[in-house]
Formats: sequence, C-alpha cells, structure tokens
Amino acid sequence: MNKFEKIYLDIEQKIKSGEYPISSLIPSEHELAKHYGVSRETIRKAQKLLLENGFIQKKQGRGSIVLDYHRFSLPVSGLVSYKELQVEQNINSLTRIIQNEKIAAPDFLIGQNGIKATEQFIHLIRTREMNEEVMIIDEDYIRCEVVEHIPNEIAEDSIYQFFEDDLNLIIGYATKDFIAEKASALDIELMNLNPMDYVISVSSNVFLEDTTFFQHSISHHRLEKFSFSEFARRKPRLNA
Repeated sequence: MNKFEKIYLDIEQKIKSGEYPISSLIPSEHELAKHYGVSRETIRKAQKLLLENGFIQKKQGRGSIVLDYHRFSLPVSGLVSYKELQVEQNINSLTRIIQNEKIAAPDFLIGQNGIKATEQFIHLIRTREMNEEVMIIDEDYIRCEVVEHIPNEIAEDSIYQFFEDDLNLIIGYATKDFIAEKASALDIELMNLNPMDYVISVSSNVFLEDTTFFQHSISHHRLEKFSFSEFARRKPRLNA
C-alpha cells in the first residue's frame, strides 16, 4: 500500500470517528505533511481520494471541509431492488408496511402499456427507516394480472426475490424518471418534513422480459441522505 493510501485511510477513520467533525476543516496540506512526515504532493494524492469518495470538498481560500458522508449511493441506471442495495451497501434499515391492498387500476395508468380500467392492482406503500427516521417512502402499483397477492412478510423483506424465485417471473427492464419536488402530504406525515422541503422522486415503469408491463413504482428519498451516481465513459467523437 502506498503512503498516500495509508494517509487516506487514517484521515477517513478520523472523519468517521468524529475527530474531524462534519462541516469542520481538516488540517492544511502543510500541517498534514508535517504530521505524517511526507511531501505535500503525497498529501494531495490522499486528499484526492478523500474528495473522490465524498469525505471532503475543497473550498477556495478556506481549505478542505468535511462533508456529510452518511449518504447512500443509488444507481441512476440498472434495475436493483432495495434489498440488494441494502446488502451491497450495508444499510441497516427497517421496512414498515403502510398499505397492502388491491385497488382498481389507477386513472394515471389506464390506457398506458395496455392497462384496462377493469384491471386490479396491488397498492403497496412501505417506509424505509434508518436510525428510527423514515428516509424513503416506496409506493408500488403491481398488476394483479401478473402478481395476484404479496404477503406482508414478503413485502417486509424482498418483493423482487419473491417475483423471481417464487413466481418465476423474468424481469427485463425499466424506464425511470428523476425529479426534485416539494414534499407531498405523505412525505410530510411519514418523513416529518416541512411543506417547503424537497424530496427526490424516482418513478419507474417495470417490464417483464417479454415486454409485459407489471409494476409502477414511486420512491421518495430524503434529499440530504442520498446521492444518485453512475459510472459514465465519454464516447469517442465521430469525425464530421
């Protein structure tokens, strides 16, 4: 392991332990170089890792400020269940079921993707709690033509595992829309927000591999607790 990587890990530990609190300044390059007995270039490499991993932000004329690193990264593309994210990112959370019932097809879905007014949907609302605070509200409309019933114990765990392992559904793809919007009445009630607060809303239409539409989901995320990330590579320019 290189010196700058060791220094990065040491500063990361100091941030996580609270020795360098959130919103405080970490020591200057000169101070860190003297403390670790290395060059300022080595410190810059360590700071670059801290910057890339969301622990600090450099402010011109002020130094490096410790960021609130307690954010969970959610992918922009890809189709991943909350349970899979929970395991992958070691998220300690509790799922509570607010509603799980069959309803008539909602008006906003009728006429889209072959949905008829005579159809029924499972209307599932769940909250995701972390440290006794609701951070996410998940609202799902699941087509009864495809999924007849979701037991509460399944809804508290992983509906996608149930879909794929128990019902043998092959989930193919989804379309997603991201928008920042003012907190809804449900957000205000369940996430203890103010009417002027904003949330990140992610709406998805999910399809089986054979292109059958079967799920519409709306997830509201606390703005300050989540980041949405994706690896992006620039494509080569085409010659005109």
